[in-house]
Amino acid sequence: MRCPFCAHDDSQVKDSRPTEDNAAIRRRRQCGQCGARFTTFERVQLREVTVVKSDGKREAFDRSKLERSLTLARRKRAVAPERIDQLVSGIQRQVETAGEAEVASHHIGELVMEGLRHIDPVAYIRFASVYRDFSEARDFEEFASSVQDAAKGE
Repeated sequence: MRCPFCAHDDSQVKDSRPTEDNAAIRRRRQCGQCGARFTTFERVQLREVTVVKSDGKREAFDRSKLERSLTLARRKRAVAPERIDQLVSGIQRQVETAGEAEVASHHIGELVMEGLRHIDPVAYIRFASVYRDFSEARDFEEFASSVQDAAKGE
């Protein structure tokens, strides 16, 4: 594994343990060149999946991109990072086990929205505002009131 500090190609694993949800292996490593320590995560990848964007562009499914967007949505909210990691792992598992080599980006967006709806209503609305491209305050109001009405009905 390449050292993120000095880019040396050799590092030694000092400690390995599963993550709390057993979805990955957390490894503490030490660089053989500069001695710096860093952490890596090893996850199962069932297959390569290509995401088809709304404009027709194609790119490889990127777990970290999904994590970043969810981190922004839950910013300053009392949502445990572990819950977001579980959501991302669940979405990744659904996408990889669907049996398709390509998945539409809007399908992933819908999976995210469904998951966030159960985790935090504010993060859900934040994500929806970007995903659904709200252009006016009225869009926010209508969506927020539909979220509130759905919460009352549960």
